[in-house]
Amino acid sequence: MGADEIKKFINYLAVERHVSASTQNQALNGILYLYKNILEKDIGWIDDIRYAQRKKHLPVVLTKDEVNKIFSNLNGVALLISKLFYGSGMRLNECLTIRVQDIDLEYKVITVRDGKGEKDRITILPEKVIVELRGHLSKVRNLYNKDIKKGNIEVPLPYALNKKYPNASKEFNWQYIFPAKSPVYNKEEKKLYRVHLHESTFQKLFRAAVLKGKVTKQASPHTLRHSFATHLLQNGYDIRTVQELLGHHSVKTTMIYTHVLNRGIGVRSPLD
Repeated sequence: MGADEIKKFINYLAVERHVSASTQNQALNGILYLYKNILEKDIGWIDDIRYAQRKKHLPVVLTKDEVNKIFSNLNGVALLISKLFYGSGMRLNECLTIRVQDIDLEYKVITVRDGKGEKDRITILPEKVIVELRGHLSKVRNLYNKDIKKGNIEVPLPYALNKKYPNASKEFNWQYIFPAKSPVYNKEEKKLYRVHLHESTFQKLFRAAVLKGKVTKQASPHTLRHSFATHLLQNGYDIRTVQELLGHHSVKTTMIYTHVLNRGIGVRSPLD
């Protein structure tokens, strides 16, 4: 099979299966990866693909009461992550990959490294989590001290920093704020690494909290980011400030939250 069969299958997904644009795109990328890297077969350029139309949906936004209902069904690290998520507007991966040196408890800011588009930015550290965060950091240090005593557990570093700074992977300031319970063995490097908590672990706990809190909206961890932006706008902050905190390249992306605010607001029903 080659380009023609791939084209027919990708078109079939859009025309007959009515999949979303992201699902179709994921299938195409998966097949192209298969041919290039596994089968090592050059299939050339594929023409006449009928792409699924990407639908624009307004983001799901929680009320403050719904946020509290979810939080009341979380505890420990999962609750702290949720508070940071909602209080700072970070993406889930950005939140879980925070390192000790990225949090400034005095200035109450978080430096987000390599956000979307590989850009760094600064966002707010909620005052309400500082005491809880200090206690959590002491536990992270205890875990770090145990790893140091064992002598063979390091933290992964971005890019090639481990070559530039050979000892950085064993320094406390490079440790993840939310480390995984068990280290992971890297077969290629033959090293044990203390990686960050996996996204799926938190997602399962968050989903369970949504169900326990009887929140009827289709809420995911990313919903907290949408709620952060919408609630800031409700509180009177300007859209450019919200754009900077979210790390959006264009203000047009941030403008979607003004549409959320305008849903039903300012229009009084004739029945009322």
